[in-house]
Amino acid sequence: MILVGTAGFSYDDWHGALYPEGLSPRDRLTYYARRFPAVEIDFTYYRMPTARTMAGMERKTPEGFRFCVKTYRELTHEVPDDPGVLDGLFRQYREALAPLEDAGKLGCVLAQFPWKFQNLPANRDYLLRVRERLEGLALVVEFRNSTWVEPATFELLRGAGIGFCCVDEPRLRGLMPRVAVATSPVAYVRFHGRNAARWWKHEHAWERYDYLYREEELREWLPKLADLDRRAEVTYAVFNNCHAGQAARNAVDLQLLLGEDVRPATDA
Repeated sequence: MILVGTAGFSYDDWHGALYPEGLSPRDRLTYYARRFPAVEIDFTYYRMPTARTMAGMERKTPEGFRFCVKTYRELTHEVPDDPGVLDGLFRQYREALAPLEDAGKLGCVLAQFPWKFQNLPANRDYLLRVRERLEGLALVVEFRNSTWVEPATFELLRGAGIGFCCVDEPRLRGLMPRVAVATSPVAYVRFHGRNAARWWKHEHAWERYDYLYREEELREWLPKLADLDRRAEVTYAVFNNCHAGQAARNAVDLQLLLGEDVRPATDA
């Protein structure tokens, strides 16, 4: 089962690309969930989520919808040295996800690590600690540093029951290659775009992801997605090229290439 979605859903510049003009921001998730079966929640990286917020989002989606929730930044990027503080953050994060778990709508937790998080013994140990603290939840990790792309990494992830996040991004030195590997029942692909010129040199963060995939570029992933689908119970294909509604447009493009019966994103 391949579920296509986007990284986030509440963007003002998606009106006309996905949302009809005049749609209230509070109705965006309900509208989104009529078009796509899953969404990646990214605001949880910037601030610790609450159960109340998650419950409110859950109520706006139909049965069978899936939320993939990014971990809070202090669990991956700004990890506190005090083990007690870290354990408290993990407990708080898990408690916030309870409404999604209870409703059967938690697709997975996405732990995205920074480029400086390289393939070192201490970092491999930390991956196992994250697995322990999120025991019972489907966990996927996204690496940004290419040192992780080796058989030993995939063995480690399989042994711990952690999914590997495949990525599509520019072919620049040190970045992750476009490999398709499944290491758990949850396979995951994030489409970041291929804007090589703006990946490192940009004034605003969104410029890095300012990219609209062409059909032939998406077709490159069809055999890879099919292979992931054979190896995993569920495969998430998530578009992170969110500027100006490009993620929504490409998500629909991929759905059509996969043979799904969907309306064009601009059809209000």
